Amino acid sequence: MSIKTIKVAQSRLPQVDFNNLPFGKIFSDHMLVADYIDGAWQPAEIVPFADISVSPSLSALHHAQAIFEGMKAFKNKAGEVIFFRMEDNYNRMNISAERMCMPAIPHEIFVDGLKQLVDLDRDWIPTGEGQALYLRPVMFSSDTAIGVKPSENYKLIIMTMPTGAYYLEPLKVWIETKYSRSALGGTGYAKAAGNYGGAMYPSKLAAQHGYHQLLWTDSINNEAIEESGSMNVMFVFDDVLVTPALHSSMLAGLTRDSILHIARDWGMKVEEREVTVTELLQKYKEGRVKEAFGVGTAANIAHIATIGHKDLVMELPPLSERTFANKMYDHLFAYKRGELTDNYGWLVKI
Repeated sequence: MSIKTIKVAQSRLPQVDFNNLPFGKIFSDHMLVADYIDGAWQPAEIVPFADISVSPSLSALHHAQAIFEGMKAFKNKAGEVIFFRMEDNYNRMNISAERMCMPAIPHEIFVDGLKQLVDLDRDWIPTGEGQALYLRPVMFSSDTAIGVKPSENYKLIIMTMPTGAYYLEPLKVWIETKYSRSALGGTGYAKAAGNYGGAMYPSKLAAQHGYHQLLWTDSINNEAIEESGSMNVMFVFDDVLVTPALHSSMLAGLTRDSILHIARDWGMKVEEREVTVTELLQKYKEGRVKEAFGVGTAANIAHIATIGHKDLVMELPPLSERTFANKMYDHLFAYKRGELTDNYGWLVKI
C-alpha cells in the first residue's frame, strides 16, 4: 500500500550537527498522520513535520487517553535501513490500545507506513557509535467534548528523530519506597502516557538528592523491585542474570526480552523472579552484586553505578569489570546494525 505523501519544500537536514544529537529534540522532515473517525481508520498521509492545532476541549488533555511506542531504525554498511523488532512494537502498541479502550491500529498503517516514512527520511539515520533513528508513534483521543468516556475519534502520529545516547553517564538510582509507578491491575503493562506523568514527581525528589532515576518497588509492600525509571532492570548476582518477573504493573520491554534470549543462548544462567529490596541489600553486603543496569529501547543498556536506600549508598563495581553488560551492549548494537546473523528474525530491512 502506498501512502499519500506531501514532501517538504526544503529539508532541514543540512542544519543538523550529527556529532551533537541530544535525545528527542531534533525531528526529521516528515511525519505520518492518520485519523480514526466514526468507527473507521481514514487513509494515512505522510506530511512535513509541523505543529498541530487542537481544541482546548481535546479529550486527551483532560482524561489522558493516550499511548505511545518507542522504536529504532538503523543503517548498515550497505546503506539498507534496518528496523529492530518492528512487529513486536506494533503488537505491543495494540495491547496498549486495548487497555486504554482505543481502536487497534491496522498493520498497513503502522508497519507499512513506518517503512515508507523512514525510507523517505533515510538520510536522517545517523551511523555513529550509539546513534540511531528513534521512532515515536503516539495515539491520542481527539474528541472535542469533555466527558469521562472513551473517545469516538483518535489521531495517530508517527514522528522520527536522529538521536545519540539517552544517558551520558552511569546512573545513580534511588530505591523508591513511598510512591509507586503502577499497581497490580492498573496500566503499568501498557505504554500509557499517564504512567510517565505520574512518575515525574518522585523522580524530581530523587534528583534533588543527586539521583538520576528510581528503582520502583511494588505498590503494596514497597519491597519487590519492579523497574528502573522508565526501563526494565537487571542484575548480575554472582554469575547469574536476574530480572524481576513480569506482571500487570510492569512493561514487557523488548530490549529486556532480547537480552534474556541472547543470554540464555550464551549459556548464562537466567532467572526471572521476584527480586526484593531485602535480597538486594543482603547480596550487596556479601559482595555478590556484580552488575546492575537498566534496559530499554531509548537507553539500550544503562549501567547503574550507585543505588541509594535510606542511609545506605551502595557503590557497585566499576564499569571496566562488568563483563556481561559491556559484552551485551556491543552485541546488541552490532545485531541491530545487521552485522550479525539474525538468528531470531528480529530485523526488517528496506
